[in-house]
Amino acid sequence: MGMEMKLQFKLSQQLVMTPQLVQAIRLLQLSRLELVDEIRKELDGNPVLADDMTDPKARDGDKGDQRGRNADLPTEQRLENGERFDRDTDIAARETEKRVKEVDWEQFLENRQLQQAMPAHRGGFEELPPIDQNLTKPSNLRDHLLWQLQMSDFVENERQFALLVIGNLDEKGYLDLKGGERPDGTKGPDLSLVDLAREAELHPEDAEEVLSMIQRFDPVGVAARDLSECLRVQAEVLGFDDIEMAIIKDHLHNVERRNFPAIAKALKIPLEDVYDAVQEIQKLESVPARNFAEVDEKTIAITPDVYVIKDGTQFVVTDNDKGLQRLYINENLAQRMLRDPKAKEFISEKLRSAQWLIRAIEQRRRTIIKVTECIVEKQREFLERGVGYLKPMILRDVAESVGMHESTISRVTSNKYVHTPQGLFELKYFFNSSIHRVADEDIASESVKQAIKKIIVAEDKSNPYSDQAIVKILEETDGIKIARRTVAKYREMLGILSSSKRKKMF
Repeated sequence: MGMEMKLQFKLSQQLVMTPQLVQAIRLLQLSRLELVDEIRKELDGNPVLADDMTDPKARDGDKGDQRGRNADLPTEQRLENGERFDRDTDIAARETEKRVKEVDWEQFLENRQLQQAMPAHRGGFEELPPIDQNLTKPSNLRDHLLWQLQMSDFVENERQFALLVIGNLDEKGYLDLKGGERPDGTKGPDLSLVDLAREAELHPEDAEEVLSMIQRFDPVGVAARDLSECLRVQAEVLGFDDIEMAIIKDHLHNVERRNFPAIAKALKIPLEDVYDAVQEIQKLESVPARNFAEVDEKTIAITPDVYVIKDGTQFVVTDNDKGLQRLYINENLAQRMLRDPKAKEFISEKLRSAQWLIRAIEQRRRTIIKVTECIVEKQREFLERGVGYLKPMILRDVAESVGMHESTISRVTSNKYVHTPQGLFELKYFFNSSIHRVADEDIASESVKQAIKKIIVAEDKSNPYSDQAIVKILEETDGIKIARRTVAKYREMLGILSSSKRKKMF
C-alpha cells in the first residue's frame, strides 16, 4: 500500500470562543458586587472608559445634541466631528483658568479660619449626622475575651498562652486543636495543650490551670474542649450538686436519648430526681459563642438585581441600576490622544474594548430581565398567594421559553436576587423538583418542605409526630404522596430534629 501526500479542501462549521464572547459569558455569571468590582478594574485599566463618578462633566446642551445626531457614526468619526465644539469650550476654559489664578488663595484660607464657629445647638434633624455614624459595632467573642485578658493579672508567658488559646477557638467557642489543612492539601498534625504551652514558653503543668481560668471568663465555659467540659465548668461556677455533676460527666448520651431510667438505675436514685437534675442541666449554655457573631448581621444586606412590582393586575419587572456605574466613552480624552500618531493604535484598541464592555453589560441586563419575566409568568400564583403555590420548574422550562441554552439560564440565575411581593429570593430558588400529588397537579418540593414545617410547628410538643405520621398527614390533608425517607431528608434540610429529640419532657 503506497503512501502519498495530498491537498484536500474541507468545509466545516465550528464554534470559536472569541475573547469578547468569553468576556460576555463571564460577565453574565457575575453577581452584582462582582460586577461592580469588574467595572472598577476596567475603569482603572482603560483610559477612554469613564462613568459619572470619574468624569462628572455634564453632557447636555448643544454638545449632547450633536452626540445624539452622531450616535450612529463610528466612534472615531464622532470624535473628529466633535473637535469644533472643543474649540469653543477651550476659550471659555482659558478665561475660567485666568480668573482662578487671580484669586488670592492665602487670603481666602485666612478668612475661612476667622469665620465664626458653628454653634453647639443644632436647629433640626436635617443637621444631625447620619444615623449610621452613631451605630456601634458589636464586639465578637475574640474581642470580648481579649478585653478580659487585658484586665487579668497574668504574667507574660501566661498571657501568650491565653492568646494562643483564644486564637484557636472555633465558631462555637470551643477550643479546636485539630490540625489544619496545609497548602499542599495534606492535613497537619493535631495540637495539644503541651504544644501551646511550649510555644508560649509556659510550663506544661501550668497550662491546665491557665486554661481553667480562661474557661471562667465571660461567657463561662468558653475554650472548653467538648460539651461535657463546657457544661461542667458552668455547673461548678453555679454550684450544682453531686447528682447533676455526675450526669454531666458520665450520662450526657442518655440525656440526649431521653433514657432517664438508665440514669436512675446507674446512679441508684429515684427517677424524679433525674428529672429535676436534667431540668437544671438544660438551663446551661451548650454554645458559649451563641451571643457573639463574627459578622455583624445588621450590616449584611442583599441588593436585588431586579424588582417585580405589581401594577394593577400585572407584574412588572424592572432592573435595579442603583449603585451601578453608567459607562460611556470619554470622547474628549480620546480626541486628544487620537491626534498623536504613536497613541492612535493603542487608543483605537481601547475604544473597541470599551464599546464591547458597554454592549456586554447592557446585554447582561436585558438577559436577566428576560429570564425574570419568564419566571414571573410561570410563577404568577406564587407571587399572588405565597410559597405554598410555588410550581415545580426546571432550567429547561425557562430555556425553551426564552430560546437560550440551559447553561446560559444557569449562569443568569446564579447569585442574582429578585425582590417580589412575597419577599427577596435568589433566582435559583424558583427551580425545584416536582412531587406527585393525588388527583391534582404536581407540587414543588419547596412547597412540600413548608408544609412539613407547618405540621411540625403545630404539633403537640409532648407527643411530636414521627416521620411516618407526617407522611399520612400530608397525604390526607394535601394529597401529597411521598416516602418516609423523603420526609426525613426534607426535615434535615430544614434543620429540624427527629421526633424523639423534639419531645418536651418537662
